[in-house]
Order: sequence, then C-alpha cells, then structure tokens
Amino acid sequence: MANQFGRNFRITTFGESRGPALGVVIDGLPAGLKLTPEDIQRDLERRRPGQSLYTSPRQEPDRAEIISGLGTEGRTSGAPLTILIRNEDIGEPLAPPDETEEKFRPGHADWSYYQKYGLRPQPGGGRSSGRETVGRVAAGAAARRLLSPLGIKAAAYTVAVGRVRAEQIDPDFAEHDPLRFADRDLAPQARREVEEAMRDGDSVGSVVEVTVTGVPAGWGEPVFDKLEAALGAAFFSIGAVRAVEFGEGLSLAALRGSAANDPLGPEGPLSNRHGGIMGGLSTGLPIVARLYVRPTPSISRPQRSVTLGGRPTTIETHGRHDPCLAPRLAPVAEAMALVCLADFHLEPNRHYIAINQHAEVL
Repeated sequence: MANQFGRNFRITTFGESRGPALGVVIDGLPAGLKLTPEDIQRDLERRRPGQSLYTSPRQEPDRAEIISGLGTEGRTSGAPLTILIRNEDIGEPLAPPDETEEKFRPGHADWSYYQKYGLRPQPGGGRSSGRETVGRVAAGAAARRLLSPLGIKAAAYTVAVGRVRAEQIDPDFAEHDPLRFADRDLAPQARREVEEAMRDGDSVGSVVEVTVTGVPAGWGEPVFDKLEAALGAAFFSIGAVRAVEFGEGLSLAALRGSAANDPLGPEGPLSNRHGGIMGGLSTGLPIVARLYVRPTPSISRPQRSVTLGGRPTTIETHGRHDPCLAPRLAPVAEAMALVCLADFHLEPNRHYIAINQHAEVL
C-alpha cells in the first residue's frame, strides 16, 4: 500500500479512522527551520470536524504532537519530523458483523479494497477514510513554514456547492464561512443547497479552488514532471476529487487559439488563462486550480449493494458524515499544493538562468 508522497520533501501518513492515532512523518525538511506545535495547530483547526452544521459532528481536538525531528530552540534537526494526532472520539466499539450480512458501501473504497487486499470493510473506512488527511494538513503546515520566507502563499476556498456557483470571489470571507464559500452574496443559497440535501438524507457535490501566489517563474519540469502533473497527482490523491482543471481549464476546449492564448509583454504573460503554469513550468503569475469534488458517498437513503458473500442487498449509511466535503477538503487541497511545491523547492537542480541562449545551473 503506497503511503508516501514526494521525492525531496517526502511525507508518509499513517493511521486509521478509528485507530488510536494518525499522523505524518516528514523526511527531507532542512535543519534549522523554526517550527512549533502552534504552527501545525493553526492549520489543523481549519480542517477539524464538528465545527458547524455542515461538517461531521465527530468531536476531535486534533492536537498536534511533534515527537521527533525538533532540535534545540524549536528548530528542525534535519532528522525525520514526526507529527502525531490522537483519535479521541472513535465512537462505540463495533461488534464483528456476520460475514453473510456485512455490506459494502456504494461510492466508498470498501469493495475495491476487498478486491485488492482481501480486507473486509474497515470501521469508519480505516485507511481510506477522509480522517487520513489530518496528517496531510500537518505536513502542509510544515511546508508552509518552509515556503513562507520565499513569499509563497496558498489559499483554498469553495466556489460551487451543488447548483450554486460563486460569482464574486472573496477568499477572506470564505475563511469565516461555515462552507468556506467564497461569495458573500450567494453564501446563504449555498447553505440552503446543503440543508435541502440533508433533509433528504442525501449529500451534495462541490468545487474547491486553490490559488498559490509568489511562486517564481521556472518551477517544474517541461516534459514528464510538469508542475501541473505533480500538482494534479497531489490533488487526485485526495479521495473525493474526481476532476482537476488549471486556469480556464475545460472552457478552453470551446475557444479558438486567438481567444485562449495569453498575450506576452516584457515581464511575461499579460493575462492568466493558463493558470500560472505554461509548458509545465510556473510563469510567476498565480497558480489557480479547481478541484471537482463528488458528493459524500455516505448517505442515509437506501442504495443497492452486495454483502461480503456476494448476496444482493440494500444499505443505508448512518453515522457521522459531512453532507458536503468542500469546507474540510479545502484545507487538505491547500496543504497538498504546499507539500508539492516544497518538493520542487528542494529539487537540487531546480534553478536555471538563460545566458546567451544556454542554461547554466546556479
């Protein structure tokens, strides 16, 4: 089972939804970086469940414990940094179900995990649960500290909930909205969209936008390791993400080149339809990506399924689930963007300068 991401800034997440703890091990973090548990905690608070009607009611404090990798004066030592987050609200212990009655949940990884690993459905989803992402957010906080001296900043917010799409984007407003919805005027409609689904025992899909500013031109690789390919891999590793677009993305397919191209000036592109990445390399303009997020598969409506023994059945999923994933997925997407960029930042040969039409490694 692959649990690692990155080559230079390498993260390994561990833990299960109803296990004693989850967390992350970060390898490759340079020595001497000032880092405190409070730095990690700020980002964990943004993802924590139980903060509104629109998120899972699971009550987890998600307290960050840094148990290795910090030297004197709260600075990283260069050794692997381990961050532990203990589970404190795992619910009532589950009795082992009868094998002939145990059911797979449609839309979850239960069935596909069983095909690959022979694992029967795990309590709370086990390793495939969205709870796993708490370790990613902790890693993203460390990446944020690494990148912040360069002026690199990331923000993620909701731009669509069901049929409601944001028209005026205000990331500052989104940070205080329970759905992290970025349009102040349309936020009440977005909330009604979720509430209607909840009354029907259903869930609703969403779109999360990630914007990263301050990335210098030239980060990435032009062929197989394109920056958007690396970021795409990071975003698609988030379980509920089903599509990703950069810049104008899908709409470019309906345009002519004359309308889709970004004109160039002495300082670079004059517009940003390309979303901050051109030819696999950053252009210095904001990197803009949109993640299309499926509705939460756990719903309390009857659905067709099969038992572990292959018998057709129906299932209704009850318990603690997010009716819309966007408000808690946005901090995860932001974290994965930062982790990916930290990986490129630490690439040994990432800096080039053109001199007399040749490339010289700095």
